[in-house]
Amino acid sequence: MKALVFEKGGIGDLRVVDLERPSPGRGEVLVRVAMAGVNPIDYATATRLSAIATPKPHIPGSEFAGVVEAVGEGVEGLEPGDRVVVYNRVFDASCDMCLAGQEMLCRRGGLVGLHTNGGFAEYAVVPARNVFKIGEALSWELAASLPIAALTSYHALRRAGAGPGDLVVVVGAGGNTGMFAVQLAKIMGATVVAISRKPWVKELGADYVASLDKAREVVEEASGGRMADIVVDPLGSETLPTSLSLLGANGRLVTFGVLTGQEVRVDFRALYQAQHSIIGSTGGTRRELLDLIGMAGRGLLKVRTWRTYPLEGSIEALEKLFAKERDGRIFIKP
Repeated sequence: MKALVFEKGGIGDLRVVDLERPSPGRGEVLVRVAMAGVNPIDYATATRLSAIATPKPHIPGSEFAGVVEAVGEGVEGLEPGDRVVVYNRVFDASCDMCLAGQEMLCRRGGLVGLHTNGGFAEYAVVPARNVFKIGEALSWELAASLPIAALTSYHALRRAGAGPGDLVVVVGAGGNTGMFAVQLAKIMGATVVAISRKPWVKELGADYVASLDKAREVVEEASGGRMADIVVDPLGSETLPTSLSLLGANGRLVTFGVLTGQEVRVDFRALYQAQHSIIGSTGGTRRELLDLIGMAGRGLLKVRTWRTYPLEGSIEALEKLFAKERDGRIFIKP
């Protein structure tokens, strides 16, 4: 099979090679990858996280969907030909976090594509417990967006308690997670202010669209002066000060990314006087992924695709992830 691999790490070390097609062991399935989403974690895996990536040579790719090719011994409920999406967390299913239904916090866990080989290949072997069936009508682009782009946003909004009547501000609304945060907040009954320079985010259901420098006046208008109940900010230090300033009384800031930096100064007096909450969020649960599969199957979710690359174009796909001209999701189609 063809696969994108690296050994030492760094964009220059990535190459497409021919490898022996893997076979599923007990409790595992072999998935023929139909589509893989490109995310910042994939770039980080090949660069700054390359030293901890296993095994070597290593296949990155943490978000993908495809068709079951073969099943290992002891696997029930799955068979060749099933269309599936892959939950991207490595978990033991036996620690206290897993038993509490929080697999993304597994004490001995990790990420598919970082701590195991991933989906930037024609085939991938994954545990059967990570595989969920999807309907025939679901596009591969949307299916391959559920395990990270959609799930990360869904879990974050649930952590923040988003619901009917809330004013939710989504910073970076045109990004991988942002486009789903807008849609999911609307599904939850919120009024949504999308912070983005991409006019198409309005098509995702946003009630208001504004650039970051106009965010405050738009949020004031949308809220009647009470400001935001929830701000979703996956970008980091460059936007977090503005995000905090948009919160109203009892407002919640939820964050799950540090693309622009991981340190920020916080005015704790303002924090406690307005009873603000800062909430960290990571990934999501298998139960939440099932929710998203159901929403997608009912036609409630959509994804905007910018470019789709073959495996041979993977380096450009990773580099274009941070390009100013990017206007939607990037995918790799093995």
